[in-house]
Formats: sequence, C-alpha cells, structure tokens
Amino acid sequence: MVRKSVILGFLLTVLTTVIKAEDPYLFFTWKVTYGTISPLGVPQKAIMINDKFPGPNLNTTTNNNIVINVINNLDEPFLFTWSGMQHRKNSWQDGMPGTTCPIPPGKNFTYHFQAKDQIGSYFYYPSLGLQRAAGGFGGLRINSRPLIPVPYADPEDDYTVLIGDWYTKSHVALKDNLDSGRSIGRPEGVLINGKAGKPDGTGEPIFTMKPGKTYKYRICNVGLKMALNFRIQNHKIKLVELEGSHTLQNLYDSLDLHVGQCFGVLVTADQEPKDYYMVASTRFLKTVLTSTALLRYEGGKGAASPELPKPPVGWAWSLNQFRSFRWNLTASAARPNPQGSYHYGKINITRSIKLVNTVGKIEGKKLRYALSGVSHVETETPIKLAQYFGVADKVFKYDTIKDEPTTVDTSNILVQPNVLNIEHRSFVEIVFENHEKTAQSWHLDGYSFFAVAVEPGKWTPAKRKNYNLLDAVYRHTIQVYPKCWGAILLTFDNCGMWNIRSEILEKRYLGQQLYVNVGPPELSQRDEYSFPANGLRCGIIKGLPDPQPPRDSL
Repeated sequence: MVRKSVILGFLLTVLTTVIKAEDPYLFFTWKVTYGTISPLGVPQKAIMINDKFPGPNLNTTTNNNIVINVINNLDEPFLFTWSGMQHRKNSWQDGMPGTTCPIPPGKNFTYHFQAKDQIGSYFYYPSLGLQRAAGGFGGLRINSRPLIPVPYADPEDDYTVLIGDWYTKSHVALKDNLDSGRSIGRPEGVLINGKAGKPDGTGEPIFTMKPGKTYKYRICNVGLKMALNFRIQNHKIKLVELEGSHTLQNLYDSLDLHVGQCFGVLVTADQEPKDYYMVASTRFLKTVLTSTALLRYEGGKGAASPELPKPPVGWAWSLNQFRSFRWNLTASAARPNPQGSYHYGKINITRSIKLVNTVGKIEGKKLRYALSGVSHVETETPIKLAQYFGVADKVFKYDTIKDEPTTVDTSNILVQPNVLNIEHRSFVEIVFENHEKTAQSWHLDGYSFFAVAVEPGKWTPAKRKNYNLLDAVYRHTIQVYPKCWGAILLTFDNCGMWNIRSEILEKRYLGQQLYVNVGPPELSQRDEYSFPANGLRCGIIKGLPDPQPPRDSL
C-alpha cells in the first residue's frame, strides 16, 4: 500500500512538473457577424468580430498557445489567416484556401497554434474572396518573454494602429467586378482604426500621451491596394521593430507602409502639450487620399493645427527608405542569442527561383494576374488536403512553372493551380521581377526571409554583388517597385504547404499567388504535424481514411 502511494505521488509530481513546464494557453471565442458601418459617410455591410470593427487585438507572448473558437454567423463560408505567424510544422492552421476547408455558415472551427520563437507586430484578416474589403481584420502582437531583453526601455503604453485604403462598395460587389473581368478601381478613402478623420479639429482622440513619456505604436497597412505613408505632426518616429525583427533605431519624419506590412515604432511626447494629428495618405496616386486621427497630450490645451505634414513624392524616396532599414545584429529577438549570430550571407544558395509578375487578359477581355505565366485558381479541395490524403493528382500538378522563365507571354496566361515543390532545408534565393506599372507587395506564409535587395531594371546573376549579406531585415514582406526587382534569401526549414502571394487583394484574387510544398518525401510527425482531429473536410477528401492518426493538439 505504501509502495502504491509512493508511486502515485511520484506520478503526480511528474505530471504537475509537465503541466507547469508547458507554455501558457490563451482561450478566445470570436463570433463573426455582419454589421453596418459608415466610415466614409455611406452605410455599408461590414464583417464584425464580437461586434467590433476592426476586430479585437490579439495580445500574446512568445511560445504561448492560442486557441480561438471561431463561430461563423455569416451567410457565406469564412476563414481567418494570421499574417506573419509561422505556424511551425503546422500549415493546417494557416487559414488559407489552399490549406484549410472554409468554415461553413452557421458552423464553428477552433484554431490552435503557437507563437513559437516569435515576437513582433502582425495582423489577422479573412482570407476568402474579397472579405477583407468588409473588415474582419485586427491587430496581433507577440510580446517578448520577460527573460529576453528588448533593445529599448519599456514604453509607457503599447498602441495598435491599423491603416488601410477603403471602398464604399460591398465585398460582394467588388468580387463581382473581378469575376466579370474588371478591376475594382481606386479606393474612396483611407481609414485609421476603422475611421476616416478630417483635420477640422473635431472628434475624440484615438490615443492619449503623457508629456515626456515614450510610447510604442504598432502600425500595420491592412488595406487592399495602396501603399500608405504614416506620420505624426511635429513628432519624430523611431523604428525599432519590423515584422518580428529588431531594427537599427533610426529616426524618421514619416514611414511608407506597403500593403500587408507592419512596423513597431517609438514616439516620445516631447512637444508642446496639446493635440496633434496622426496622418495616413496614399502613395503613388495622382490624387492623394488622406485620413487623420487625433493624438492628445494629457493636460494639454490647444487644438491640432489644420496644416498637415506633407507626404513624400515618388517611389525613389520609398526605395531609399527601404535601404535604410537594417537588422539590429546585437539585439536578441525571441531567443537569447543575438540576431546577428545567424550569418545568412555565408550560406551557399542551393536553388534560385525567379518569379515574374505580369497582367493580361483571357478570353479576350477578362483581367488576370500571373506569376511566370501561370494565374493561380483556388480548388474545391484545398491543395494541402489533396496532397495529404493522396489525391493530389486529381486536384493539381506540381512545378508547372520553371525556376528561370525564358519569356513571359502576357497574351497566353495559363489559368490553373500553381504549386512548387521545394526541398526541405534548402537555402533558396527568390527573385521577384515586376514588369507592371504599379508597385507590388509580396508575402510568404510560414517563414521570414532576408530582404537583401530591391533595385530598378531586370535581375541578372551579376546583381548578387549588390545584395546586403550582413544586416538585411528578417521579415515576411517585400515591396517591388514598377519595372524593378527584389531578392530574398531563406532556408525552407518549415514543412507544410505555404502561400506566396501579392498582398494587393485584386491581384491575389485574380491569380498572382502560388503555394510551395516543403517537406520530406514521406509523412513524419517529426517534421510536420498530422491533420488535426477537428480538421474540416471538403471536396473529394470527404469520407477518406486518415493517412496518419489525427492529432488532438500541438
């Protein structure tokens, strides 16, 4: 009897130790509904989360487990994607149409993912169709663990600023435009945290600041189409973090944020105590659209000046600013070791892929966007599920584009799923070559990469001598200006099916995206989690047996 009690006590001790050692869990329930908003003075249907537009801020810490029960109360299928989250070994939670079956109307799905070895400023949004044009987006921040120092003093407070262009047409009407072969045109306005402000001295402050204190602002461009410039009247902006990496702490009068990008900045309340305008305005448009939001000093007196700081002009200014962003080599990010201890510039490139983006028309009149001649279309059965359940040959083909396209014929665009195989742990160079007349913004799910160069002209191997091989920022987006190219380097060490896409929504919807399949030839729990037990099924995999036992949790 004594021996049994000793053994039981030992097992309880071990179990308690394991439970205490496990990373914390955060639980949320999000109800997705329609609501009516009028940010530009026109009533329109919006997608709300728990009756909020924008949605709630998701605030977590490195390695926390996040469990979100999403209840879809819309009359259409729905998915969330978590832009910038790497979902190590777990592309099932990425929430893209190529990895996950949509949540049907009136049903729910519980996302379960971990902020594994990440810090930084991100956002989430709906990934189906043009639902992002109706809202459903919100801020996502990952704080550093207390034991890992950040390279600046703790700010007085931490604010999220979501800026983006906005259309008064519904997401359904915009989608109908694209489906009929037309563009969605130019936006009608710009929003800051869901509202459009004018410099007329009216309105309540969006944030308050105590004189002499320093605040962190996490700024994300959650819009559909336009790059935006962000600035604050009379205040300098110190860049300290960019999409999960600590940067050299340069001061700026303003910052260009391309679609899908997030910056972490410090702002010190060191001016006369009164009101000031936060300003967001469109870039690269002849007619500039501008929105404002009020900042108020506590105890301050006096209205903000109606004279707004002027935005920069032209994309050369923006390119020079991109080149000024540098990785902080001595700071620790999510792990104790300094960021600069990873010498990416000394690794041999094992594969080089050039992706040329173009625009053209099919059937003589319908607008399509393409990558290296292929315009991606979504499939009824998500690509990842078709692969996992052994029916890939019935849904898509691998490697329909070449690593080095010889010519790109815009009059002969191939419309089909676009999927590349990439060997696990290979160190790859990807070059984005922009043949269009508008700026691009590219994003890669599941990874960060070193954005080593953006330059005018066409890329050749000789251009590698211009790469920043020392302190390029490790991030998940890169902009490429008209008639320019951009290059990134990364190790593909995260198994799964991951989306490379234009963050400009109409271009992504009309085909400017692809999926990369990263993984060993055989299924292995060591390299990638199996299909989750609560995973949704759709298309031709309904009723098929699991290749591996389903997984209950991470």
